[in-house]
Amino acid sequence: MSPGAGDDEGDLTRKQRREQARGERKALEQAEAARAKRRARLTQLGIVVAIVVVVIVGIAIASGGGGGKKTVSVGSHESNATVAEVKTLIDGIPQSGNTLGDPNAPVTLRYFGDLECPICKEFTLEVLPTLIPKYVRTGKLKIEYHSLETATREPEVFKTQQVAAYAAGKQNLGWYFIETFYHEQGEEDSGYVTEKYIQGIASQVPGLNLAKWTSDRSDPELANEVATDAQAANNEGFTGTPSFLIGRSGGAMTKLEPTSFSEPGSFNEAIEKLV
Repeated sequence: MSPGAGDDEGDLTRKQRREQARGERKALEQAEAARAKRRARLTQLGIVVAIVVVVIVGIAIASGGGGGKKTVSVGSHESNATVAEVKTLIDGIPQSGNTLGDPNAPVTLRYFGDLECPICKEFTLEVLPTLIPKYVRTGKLKIEYHSLETATREPEVFKTQQVAAYAAGKQNLGWYFIETFYHEQGEEDSGYVTEKYIQGIASQVPGLNLAKWTSDRSDPELANEVATDAQAANNEGFTGTPSFLIGRSGGAMTKLEPTSFSEPGSFNEAIEKLV
């Protein structure tokens, strides 16, 4: 080996180490740059997701939130459509308290319902539009509405909404209130029934004196009527809504257990037997 060979080898080794160190630093710098780029992308994605969430929440709040239903504005297209539909169905038919139909009608149907009950809504919107023109408007049948708490989660809310309907009945407009409530019923357990909602329903009842209605809601007789309805339902063994009794007016009443709450067949058959 020549005298300078060891130094050259040492210099070469040091040079290789420097190159290796530079390579490692470069690799680290590239990795850090890549990580920074990923962090920036994730931050941007997080911002986008946050914006989307805010937009969705805003839409939910604007539409009533919680799966419920916002109060229908009086005079709106939806309100006008409901008022027109209800008037077409029952306008001109005698009403007395919670009873729809000629007081001398030979057959009586007692309908136990909860204004928040979705199956009651189904019956009211699907079956009654057949029964009312065919039997009630022609004087063959009268329908009595009675209260039974099943779907409303808070007893005080139940009493408030049912008394509000009976207070409208003191002006012989109870069925307008009942029909309107079912037409604009919100999602069960969503807490949509507020004082504003109840006031909104009353405001859509044609001819209702709101000042008198407001005063009548405090009448203890109406709260007693709701309690009496519950006792009558309990005596019959009713545990769900809608539930029905039917019979000749002034005579014995029997349970009517329809095969469907959306088809009128069972009701037609029971009424025809009595008529």
